[in-house]
Amino acid sequence: MAGRFITLEGGEGTGKSTQVKLLAEYLSAKGCEVLTTREPGGTELGAEIRKLLVCGDTNKMDATAEALLYFADRHIHLSQKIWPALENGKVVISDRFADSTFAYQCYGYGQRVKREVLEQLYMIAAGDFRPDLTIILDIDPRIGLERSFAKAQGEAVKELRFENQELRFHENLRQGFKEIAALEPQRCAVVDANRDIEVIHRDIAHIVHERLGL
Repeated sequence: MAGRFITLEGGEGTGKSTQVKLLAEYLSAKGCEVLTTREPGGTELGAEIRKLLVCGDTNKMDATAEALLYFADRHIHLSQKIWPALENGKVVISDRFADSTFAYQCYGYGQRVKREVLEQLYMIAAGDFRPDLTIILDIDPRIGLERSFAKAQGEAVKELRFENQELRFHENLRQGFKEIAALEPQRCAVVDANRDIEVIHRDIAHIVHERLGL
């Protein structure tokens, strides 16, 4: 495809949304046509799926049900929004993509959903398509969760279903993202998210320029 697909990943409270916004502004200033989006919920139908996944009781569904919903959302997202934008030459920046599903539903739950099952679901939803670059924002889960709960205080809808998981879940999740990055170092870059916002942005901008020439 003519465009480029960049994803930002990481655990709770890593500042992904902020960095997506800053990166979009940076690339737009350089003359790129940029589309920002998120998962779950990047489409109208996806927004309904998002409510099921990120709101409510932590135990209302198991990891397999979560994975199925995430991949349903992902296929809709790709078909209706991401692929058309890439075909038109845009740079698409997504706040989360498939690495989050692998990290949360597999590693976060301590291998609850086998990786090979998630890989099969990925092929059904996305085929051979992969992001051009994935930035994984890394932070101590305790710090990230503190940020997330503080942010939620000012929000009408509390999307805290995963934040309310026990600390061990989030520690497993962090390790999962690191293992994903180690498996695909050419696609993934890990960035320390426990620093000043502008410092993190400069690191991300440098990586995007170095890896993609943007």
